[in-house]
Amino acid sequence: MNFDLTEDRQMLSDTLRRYLSANCVIEKRNEIAYSAPFHSPQCWSEMAELGIPGALVDEAHGGYGGTGFDIAVVFEELGRALCPEPFLGTLLASRLLLAAGADQQDLIDGSVRYAVAISELDEPYDPAFMIASATRSGEGYALEGRKTAVYGGHVTDVLLVAAMLDGRPAVFSVEAKSAALTSYGMIDGGGAAEVVFDATPATLLIEDAGKALDDMFAAGRLALCAEAVGAMDVAYTLLLDYLRTRKQFGTAIGKFQALQHRAVDLLAEIEQARSITISLAAALGSDEAMPRSAMAKGLIGRVARLVAEETIQMQGGIAMTWEYASSHYAKRLVMIDHQLGDTDQCEGEIIRRYAAA
Repeated sequence: MNFDLTEDRQMLSDTLRRYLSANCVIEKRNEIAYSAPFHSPQCWSEMAELGIPGALVDEAHGGYGGTGFDIAVVFEELGRALCPEPFLGTLLASRLLLAAGADQQDLIDGSVRYAVAISELDEPYDPAFMIASATRSGEGYALEGRKTAVYGGHVTDVLLVAAMLDGRPAVFSVEAKSAALTSYGMIDGGGAAEVVFDATPATLLIEDAGKALDDMFAAGRLALCAEAVGAMDVAYTLLLDYLRTRKQFGTAIGKFQALQHRAVDLLAEIEQARSITISLAAALGSDEAMPRSAMAKGLIGRVARLVAEETIQMQGGIAMTWEYASSHYAKRLVMIDHQLGDTDQCEGEIIRRYAAA
């Protein structure tokens, strides 16, 4: 099997890497990511002009990508730069708009920012157990409930909200200004929001949204897996540079066999994570996408945490400092495990699936 990128995807990867190398260096990134609005409106507009959102949407809906490998290319580069722009919310919204057959031009050109509200305090990952609900109100609907950790919700124009309608998950479109939003920065950079709905007017987008939400979860997990692979690549490179230059007893510590073995083991884990991400990218859109996303996300969560811990331990105290890039990569890698299903959640999904079979 040929794992090389197509010419178009290589061009997309190179374009995005060049842009982020010039505009999202770690010092500038940290300045942007940890202070309101927790992203750069200028970078968002410039990346939209470059066509990055369009890579997440298929040609039939105005984009030029939308496949698993297109998504993986974009988010791997975002992960390499720890880019705080709210593209995860854009991707999740795009999958739901695709399922609804809705126009996506304003998403593609970046003129409207979308976020998806799914997680709740008591049920962060499984829409089947949501408490948020919708009732018919005149010619429309009214939402009640609360959503937590809405990624990109701090700057969104439109919320796509998962809520129960007649005992089944449905998806609604809500103007962000109609809901009560509390914005905040996340510990690893970037922003999110808590959202409260109190008879909030909403437009029904998808009435029976079970399959659409599964596809959205699979695509979102793929994006996070690819982002983690990109971040792990850079974290590993920083580790190797440190092992080659840090000296102890007059010798570079990279010559110590114990550290060499740990570094090689870490590389093997990263390559395994890359392989399962490729497998998920190939499955996106098929019946295997959701179970394979649980397998991939569960593995990525474990490997990402291992990379965070090992790179910090082998680099010592400097890796815990704000000024050193490894500390920020470690934080992001740990936090990725908690988005769209942590390791425990994903392993539970796998067990339930095969126990039922």
